[in-house]
Amino acid sequence: MPDKHYLHPRLVEVYDFDSPWSVDRDFYFNFAGAPPLTILDLGCGTGILSLAYANEGHRVTGVDPAGEMLRCAREKDNNHSVEWIQCAAQDFRSDKRFDLIIMTGHAFQVLLTDADILATLNVMRKHLAPAGRIVFESRNPAIDWTRDWNYRIALECPHGRVVETRRLIERRDDRLSFELVYELEDETLVSASALRFLRCDRVLELLSTSGLQVVKLLGDWDHAPFDEATSREMIFIVTEESTGQR
Repeated sequence: MPDKHYLHPRLVEVYDFDSPWSVDRDFYFNFAGAPPLTILDLGCGTGILSLAYANEGHRVTGVDPAGEMLRCAREKDNNHSVEWIQCAAQDFRSDKRFDLIIMTGHAFQVLLTDADILATLNVMRKHLAPAGRIVFESRNPAIDWTRDWNYRIALECPHGRVVETRRLIERRDDRLSFELVYELEDETLVSASALRFLRCDRVLELLSTSGLQVVKLLGDWDHAPFDEATSREMIFIVTEESTGQR
């Protein structure tokens, strides 16, 4: 099940103010290039990026397991320009093949087991068009994320002020568990979460097992090459093994 902050209607209202358009969305938006591409957005959330693609003329399918997030996405989609599907990435099935498949917002780290990762990569491979590309990112576990994980911010939302606090609970092996506390004007809501921080070499092994290969590995949104010691991000640009780099 998705975490509470993806399911509770009041917290979904906060989501776009908590996660507005950002440098990573710029990266993915520009990566698509000139339309029309057929794009699959796995973990599309409230649809910010899916709708940006569609507004440029791309043919977009947005997939998310959280019905409340998709409700918000559909409300924004006045022209019915995106196909919205509620399901987990592992369970997606379609007759369509996609020129570009993306998984953004560190959604890859929500896949907590090798089985879930392999199932998701298998979905990506099966739905990839010839010479198509897959792009996703994960945080580099070599960075000490626990040092600056906690924060407390105030958000001015249409329905009132919200104070959001992120609290680290535990970092054990490749898992990090934490909670998000939302202080609304009339109630406090808590959402528990966990993320997996896989090493780069392990991600590469899982990709290879899935019949996929990395054609480029970046370390940040400015297209810098990945440096295992210093890069905060691991951004994987992937094709089928038989396809090679375009």
